[in-house]
Amino acid sequence: MLASFLMGLVGGQRGMTPLAAVSVAAARGGLLPGNGAPRLLGHPAVATATLALAAAELAGDKLKSAPDRIVPIGLATRFITCAIAGASLAPFRQRWPAALLGGSTAVVASYFGWRARVATMPRYGQTPTGLVEDALVILGAVAILRGLSRSSGGAGVGDMIRRRFT
Repeated sequence: MLASFLMGLVGGQRGMTPLAAVSVAAARGGLLPGNGAPRLLGHPAVATATLALAAAELAGDKLKSAPDRIVPIGLATRFITCAIAGASLAPFRQRWPAALLGGSTAVVASYFGWRARVATMPRYGQTPTGLVEDALVILGAVAILRGLSRSSGGAGVGDMIRRRFT
């Protein structure tokens, strides 16, 4: 369930990226067997649609009119998309706790990301800080999924972290 937690951290910054990443991975057969992903998530049309929505979110974030990520609809969206992504990254029997973990983590992480962004925007501006955040979010989502695909026996991201830091 570490992957669900980590994807929730990613989703706290960009709500659609975790869902798009998991959907693309499911469409390519890149999720571990026996995962909690809904079958619909792996359909190529769904993967394309979630990817388009994630790209639109990345672009829209740079607009002056973009709402804060901590508005109620933004938090609700993050919870839902990251709950689905979190469930998809966990074994089927753990899908509900993983969904709760991914969604809840995204909501909490939204506040930390928002604070950091608000603190850096006066010095660096909205677009540069957004682009740095985008890069971190995309790299984070890819790293989480790569960690899952490289692990054997469902050990997941925790095994990858232990190998790198021990």
